[in-house]
Amino acid sequence: MKIKKLLTAVLLMVSICIYGRNQVSFYDLKTEYKTNPINIDVKNPGLSWKVLATERNTLQDYYQIQASLSLSDLKRGKNLLWDSNKTESSSSIHNKYEGKELESLQRVYWRVRVWCGKNESSWSEAAFFETGFYSASEWKAQWIRSSFDQKEEPDPSPYFRKEFNLSKKVKKARVYTSSIGIYELYLNGERAGNEYLTPGWTSYKNRIQYQVYDVTDFVNQGNNAIGFVLGNGWVRHFKSNIHADAYFQHLAGIVQLEIEYTDGTQKTILTDDSWKSTTGPILSSTLYDGESYDARKEMSGWSNAGFVDSNWKGTTILNQSTDILVGSQGVPVIKNEEIKPVKIWQNDKGEVIADMGQNMVGWIKLKIKGPKGTKITLKHAEVLDQEGNFYTENLREASQLIEYILKGEGEEIYEPHFSFMGFRYLLLEGFPDMPDNENITGIVVHSHIPTTGSFECSNPLINQLQNNIQWGQKGNFVDIPTDCPQRDERLGWTGDAQAFATTACFNMYTPAFYKKWLKDLALDQDDKGRIPWVVPNNLGENSTGACGWADAGVIVPWIVYQYYGDKTILEDQYESMKAWVEYQRKTAGDSYLWNTDWHFGDWLAYIPEDTRGYPGATTDKDLLATAFFAHSTNLLQQTAEILGKSEDAKDYAQLFENIKLAFNREFVTEKGRLSSNTQTAYAVALYFNLLPGGEKEMAAKRLADDVRKFGHITTGFLGTPYINHVLSEYGYNDEAYMLLNRTEYPSWLYPVTRGATTIWERWDGIKPDGSFQDASMNSFNHYAYGAVGDWMYRTIAGINQSSPGFKTFYIKPEIGGDLSYAKASYNSMYGEIKSDWELNDNKILMNVSIPANTIARVFVPASSEDKIKENGLALSNVNGIEIRESGDGYVELGLGSGDYSFEVTK
Repeated sequence: MKIKKLLTAVLLMVSICIYGRNQVSFYDLKTEYKTNPINIDVKNPGLSWKVLATERNTLQDYYQIQASLSLSDLKRGKNLLWDSNKTESSSSIHNKYEGKELESLQRVYWRVRVWCGKNESSWSEAAFFETGFYSASEWKAQWIRSSFDQKEEPDPSPYFRKEFNLSKKVKKARVYTSSIGIYELYLNGERAGNEYLTPGWTSYKNRIQYQVYDVTDFVNQGNNAIGFVLGNGWVRHFKSNIHADAYFQHLAGIVQLEIEYTDGTQKTILTDDSWKSTTGPILSSTLYDGESYDARKEMSGWSNAGFVDSNWKGTTILNQSTDILVGSQGVPVIKNEEIKPVKIWQNDKGEVIADMGQNMVGWIKLKIKGPKGTKITLKHAEVLDQEGNFYTENLREASQLIEYILKGEGEEIYEPHFSFMGFRYLLLEGFPDMPDNENITGIVVHSHIPTTGSFECSNPLINQLQNNIQWGQKGNFVDIPTDCPQRDERLGWTGDAQAFATTACFNMYTPAFYKKWLKDLALDQDDKGRIPWVVPNNLGENSTGACGWADAGVIVPWIVYQYYGDKTILEDQYESMKAWVEYQRKTAGDSYLWNTDWHFGDWLAYIPEDTRGYPGATTDKDLLATAFFAHSTNLLQQTAEILGKSEDAKDYAQLFENIKLAFNREFVTEKGRLSSNTQTAYAVALYFNLLPGGEKEMAAKRLADDVRKFGHITTGFLGTPYINHVLSEYGYNDEAYMLLNRTEYPSWLYPVTRGATTIWERWDGIKPDGSFQDASMNSFNHYAYGAVGDWMYRTIAGINQSSPGFKTFYIKPEIGGDLSYAKASYNSMYGEIKSDWELNDNKILMNVSIPANTIARVFVPASSEDKIKENGLALSNVNGIEIRESGDGYVELGLGSGDYSFEVTK
């Protein structure tokens, strides 16, 4: 009700403030979350834009979108595919294209203008999107494989090529391509696109993505050549613990090059059995073990016209349907940055080691000279042991090994093609001379997801923690959300993904990334509704259905909807969400207690070295399973309401109440004590709203008492995302800050004090005595415990959404933890939100930014409004601010868009 009143007030202000003065413009126009994409395979793509205004309190009242196949027609407003006309709506995100039915391989230009009060904007600059194939029948190309591919362990990478002639001048050229395995595509000696590890990892038995490249500048009238190289990728791992071999028996590629001449005629180049194939310098290449490359075997000009390929062999048509191909829905993996070693030295053993200064994911670019036949070896590790020795035991079966054999022809530059490593340290072997920084460059590789969040405060250890959280996300967002990027795993563990999802959405622009992964989650869900432990599922049909892991199928879509305001994510995932809850309901039966199935539980919760006095913070798995059953049911009920499924909503509302009653009968005493007296049990029960009103305060006190008793956190993967939120919500902010600020084990800052540059899998990956935890499970790049980042944004900086997509939101910082300042920003779907505060002598300085087309409630820490000035003026003298007394140490203000600077006198 408050939001509705505030919206009305701000709308009245807008009609007064902007008329005749406000200049409204646009930026960041997107189609399906992407800027000018050329591979859209939905019929009604969502169109979004951000509004920029010169005046405060700007809200969009109407919009008009126009779309055309011709840029000149669009500018004239003629021959349109669609004209929305003046549409009453404040929405500037996910507005669906509703024009003439789109066809395959079209380029559609679109533009928008808006009305804010009485002010009409100019038209935006044109954006565009191109459609891909809407039907599998439009694929004329065939899958081809090399006769060299015998599925040995592992084969050299096969190379493919074909020459062709173009008789006329080329107006436009697009290549549509994919592979079984991963590929690199070349035209006339140039690599197509800047994407790596394509076509990405999906549920291969159900779908494989294809990519589209604009290669107009790569082809010419006359003779041309096209070629590609294949690597094993996620299809073949050659590891005993992963069942990737079940996907396909052979690597294969498919290419369809569509040429449009300047006279309007067309030509198509297709993969078929006329292509030729051979092997070359990539002797072996797998994701886990690295790459072996012999530069002496390079074939100069192999993808150029005129190359002599008389010793190349033919190719074989693979009997594989094109029905499996879908447009690329995720986010491309690219080179995002480069870093240089901070130190290179020779240890007492004579080993040459390089420290990149950052636990990173990607590979090393080598620049080197040396005699022909010299073998250079790079080994990769995350840490050194206590004696400074290279340590790789925690990699298990993953070799992470690069071998490069020089051709001896001057300076040579090499980067791996089909592998990536997780590492900070390098063991360098075989260099002709002592290597230096010129020889080695770290190439940081991850999905191209722009950073949307920033956080900084007066505690440098917390700032390093934030840095570690973001680097952990970079390294584990390589096409899918993985658990770790280095050992023989690197899988899409669902429990890790759901624990970290809120922090992930604050840090980076994740909607397309998650939407792609969630579709594979639904595809890999079994016919009973069970969701796998990992997605894509390559652990087998029995690795499904664990609480807190499978619940990612409900929790992650809900979180993505909250951050980005797109109902299609809920529509797309609804049947999957429902199937999972129905499996839980069937399994629980009339007891409403989910006390069967195998569960991971509160994974890696605190267990002391000496367990004689305290066995560890073990939370009963049936308590956790029932709690997550309730939580998924509650989120599904809210989803059903949003989607207008009223009968389902009613059903799941009742189911949620039944589970709550059963939970309280089974696990809760009358005085709010849980049968598992652990921090995780209380955090989950309170965050999921499972306790009666009278028992919530008692349970929260028990949680706070437990935190004070131990003086540290004891939660594992399932409790960590919630504990600080619950403490702050129930008035125990000091305890939450104490957990954050603690530097001894176990804590978030303990790894920082040990030199960590990413989040660790365990609270004590390196023990206080300097020894390592169990090497069989000890990743030093594992983002789950980084879930505290969400609390830092929401509580320390105070940025919280009130409605999906941050159309409305509130800023309420909780000052504490001996911090003297904190500042954060979040680039939402509507624009950048900023919140910063600083303690300055007897004053509190607070600055906030509210994007155009949004409204916010801002809670200023002050005892009364007369203690606050905005840009030097008393609040009563500032137009457009609605003043409310909140009575809890804050003054609540209703604000429209703009930048505000508050000064509070204590």
